[in-house]
Amino acid sequence: MSTDTSLMYGWETLPWRKLERSVFKLQKRTYRAARRGDTKAVRQLQRLLCKSRAAKLLAVRRVTQDNRGKNTAGVDGVKTVPPAERLEMADTLTLKAKASPVRRVYIPKPGTDERRPLGIPTMRDRATQTLVKLALEPEWEAKFEPNSYGFRPGRSCWDAIQAIFLSFHRKPKYVLDADIAKCFDRINHEELLKKVGASPTLRRQLRAWLKAGYLDGDQLFPTEAGTPQGGTASPLLANIALHGLETFIRERFPERKGRRKGEYQAPPNVIRYADDFVVLHEKREVVEECQRLISEWLKPMGLELKPSKTRITHTLEAVNGTPGFDFLGFTIRLFPCGRNNSVRDAHSRATGFSPAIKPSKASVRRHVCRLREIIDRHRGSPQEALIAELNPVIRGWCSYHAAGVSSRTFQRIGHTLFRMLFAWARRRHAKKGKRWVARKYWRLAEGYGWEFRPAGSEYKLYKHEFTPIVRHVKVQGDRSPFDGDWVYWSSRQGRYPGVMPWLAILLKRQAGKCRYCGLYFRDGDVMEVDHMIPKSAGGPRALRNLQLLHGHCHDRKSAEDRRGMHDKHPIPEERNEGEPSRSVLEPSRGGDTPA
Repeated sequence: MSTDTSLMYGWETLPWRKLERSVFKLQKRTYRAARRGDTKAVRQLQRLLCKSRAAKLLAVRRVTQDNRGKNTAGVDGVKTVPPAERLEMADTLTLKAKASPVRRVYIPKPGTDERRPLGIPTMRDRATQTLVKLALEPEWEAKFEPNSYGFRPGRSCWDAIQAIFLSFHRKPKYVLDADIAKCFDRINHEELLKKVGASPTLRRQLRAWLKAGYLDGDQLFPTEAGTPQGGTASPLLANIALHGLETFIRERFPERKGRRKGEYQAPPNVIRYADDFVVLHEKREVVEECQRLISEWLKPMGLELKPSKTRITHTLEAVNGTPGFDFLGFTIRLFPCGRNNSVRDAHSRATGFSPAIKPSKASVRRHVCRLREIIDRHRGSPQEALIAELNPVIRGWCSYHAAGVSSRTFQRIGHTLFRMLFAWARRRHAKKGKRWVARKYWRLAEGYGWEFRPAGSEYKLYKHEFTPIVRHVKVQGDRSPFDGDWVYWSSRQGRYPGVMPWLAILLKRQAGKCRYCGLYFRDGDVMEVDHMIPKSAGGPRALRNLQLLHGHCHDRKSAEDRRGMHDKHPIPEERNEGEPSRSVLEPSRGGDTPA
């Protein structure tokens, strides 16, 4: 590939706002055409998008620049693509119905001794898959069922948990807690391609990826079934393969109305997150019949339920074990309570039970084991190094479980962590007393108790119990980011349980937009914190000096800071009230083109 320096600066100065606008316009039109059932228009728009240079440039940027994960090479050994070579990759990106084999790697499976296989495509195949995903995703976002939440833009595991809560908190129900055995590895290729129903060009390219094989060590193996985990298009294809399950169950058990008591029967609630799903209904025979029907529905796709992870339980009573069930790291159940007990909810006093969603015992056990491993690994490390590695783990785990009834769990884990840290400190000073050890590693802060932090430093250990509980608001029905309602979607960015308070403040202050390019932050975008006045220039670390930027915008601004180009590319100021929006993704007053 060429290494001309003009190509490098050409990549940095591309009109990314116009490119985003062009691609989003096609995606929004595709979404609307799919909603009204105009298949011909959908195919035409998908063909335009796959040939669009703007879409190719954005696809290359996502896999070469926005991907902040660990650099992992495919069979070609390429880990990174310099800016000088990205333009050439985008210009030669076409759907040739060819694909390179994926490189097989294995990662540990949480809670088991098994290892999950991943297939790592080459960098060019990742960019091509991203291009195809840009074309296919708007069409299927218009078709996907409302209670499908896994690996979809604008939806999260908290939405699935909240959907389960809304379906059982008023009445005890039987639950089919099911898991599909090796879903990604057993999907039938022909049935999947038939279900996708794409144009011949896209279908040939999808078939090439599915049949490319995988390289395990030095040996090449064919792929007769399954979609390789690790590709950008794999989650979308898995969702397409499982699409229709909720509709199938609701058609078999339609809503039945009646005037007399007991004649009304609601359809079963089916909530799915990727290959994990639950079915809830107040009658056990209905749940058992759903299990049989789902097993038959999965057979044509080459899938089956995993017996060891599929069971029928009850949200209140002990059926086949303990009451309730575990889903996505939470334990979901109803707790009995006396009718005369002092409970806050009037419904709980009237019915005799109270719903609760707490961190599961398995999730707590894994978290404590990870904390213990970190502490054991830092037996001789300075206190600052131990805090630096513990804080991200604690914040991440607590932020994920902050949507449930987790306060008491946080307190118990905090006490367990304190005992582990005290044992760590005592081991380092075996000949010193407890009081001496406590004074060396802990500080007494007014109103906060003991803080694990070094003397003369403000860098302290984050406590589990300081995490605020945030009730998550479920996404509305079948809403999708491709509908163009960016006021709704940008307002949700700062309300997720995993968003730190300071991050929510920045999002609100910036109206959900990146201050560099003026575009709204979308689900899946890399957001990075930038110092408006660099620290090297004496900029303070206060919140007033921070701003949120896209990952690629942050890279560009950092390069300009190093070259002293502040005057050439000034940071956009905040929009005053009544001033027209600068975002190219904000919906216009009429038509399909964003303002």
